[in-house]
Amino acid sequence: MSTQLQPKTPTVKGPADWFTGDVYFNSYYAGEAPSRTRLNLVRFTPGAHTAWHKHAVGQTLHVTEGIGYVQSRGEELIEIRPGDTVYTPAGEWHWHGATADNFMCHLALWEAPESGSDEPETTWGDKLAEGEYPAA
Repeated sequence: MSTQLQPKTPTVKGPADWFTGDVYFNSYYAGEAPSRTRLNLVRFTPGAHTAWHKHAVGQTLHVTEGIGYVQSRGEELIEIRPGDTVYTPAGEWHWHGATADNFMCHLALWEAPESGSDEPETTWGDKLAEGEYPAA
């Protein structure tokens, strides 16, 4: 197999069950065996953020513009800016999104579990409770 230009995908609005506020993403790559890599560009409007979620094989975020947050359950809130790269280990509940007054875009990189695994790539939990998202 030789180098291949990947097909372009339309921008999709993130589902309300997974996000608070308006979030848009483009799925740039979904590898087929032996690759299990996934790559999305995710755009958060000011104040928009994910629900709590975890990834079977972990996730890496690379901020391309704006200012945002990432936080693992029970851990300190981390402010993220362009050029920052954050790794969340497999199975760790976390959330991420834009600050209340800034857009934030990041590349999201993760892997699907090995074939034969019953575990989903991403498990979605509850939306953030009052007081979990920082006030403006």
